[in-house]
Amino acid sequence: MASTKKSAAAKKVEAPIDQRETFVSLQKNFADSDMPVEEKLKTLYELQEADSEIDKIIQLRGELPSEVAALEDEIAVLKERCASISAILDQFNRNIADAKLSISEHESIIEKYQRQLETIQNSREYDSLNKEIENQELLRQIDEKTILDTRNLIGEKKAELDTVKTRLGFREEDLTAKKAELETIVEETAKEETALRARREECASKIDTRTMSAYERIRASVHNHLAVVGIYNGDSCGGCFNTITPQRRVEIAGNRKLIICEHCGRIIINPEF
Repeated sequence: MASTKKSAAAKKVEAPIDQRETFVSLQKNFADSDMPVEEKLKTLYELQEADSEIDKIIQLRGELPSEVAALEDEIAVLKERCASISAILDQFNRNIADAKLSISEHESIIEKYQRQLETIQNSREYDSLNKEIENQELLRQIDEKTILDTRNLIGEKKAELDTVKTRLGFREEDLTAKKAELETIVEETAKEETALRARREECASKIDTRTMSAYERIRASVHNHLAVVGIYNGDSCGGCFNTITPQRRVEIAGNRKLIICEHCGRIIINPEF
């Protein structure tokens, strides 16, 4: 029982990762590892090299992926618009059919009332039937106007539909061309990218979670995504080009310690392992 307690006490308790943790705590964690510091620095450098090559491949694709996505979104909107206009046109045609049926019914009623007029004996009934005939005539005129107005609206909607379809055709042609261009680039770089990503995963698997989190955070915070750099021109940070003190240059050359640039926060190493 005593040995079990001692073993539990000796076991390292890893604190949760704090995205705002200081570089001092990161350096301490970096040194406190089963993997030698030099080996960890070398792995970080190889990881950065793989990521940089992957970045170049992605940069080669340029804006094509976002352009393809934008075209797909626009095409989806245009297709939805075409479907909406087509539905409106179908409704207009149904309205015209209903109006024609209504006109036929009004004419049938008018014809019936006119036959009744021939047999009416008193003026009161005669006036009443004439009034009904006038009402039916008015309703028929309203239906005829509805048909005329709806036909005008159909003409406008058909013109709009033609415009949307024309734009849709152009956008589909653009999408086909952009996709073909993107697929060509992806095909040309597929093997290289697969190998690079495998290399990246291999490096990442060797690095502890805390260091990997810091690496990703630094990469995301700098414009060129270089989290690990060498010494530039013998005395400067390879990321921000600020001068490094002689003492720090000695430490970097030894590859025995994690060195963070005090200006840009990048990890500085000696790539001449």
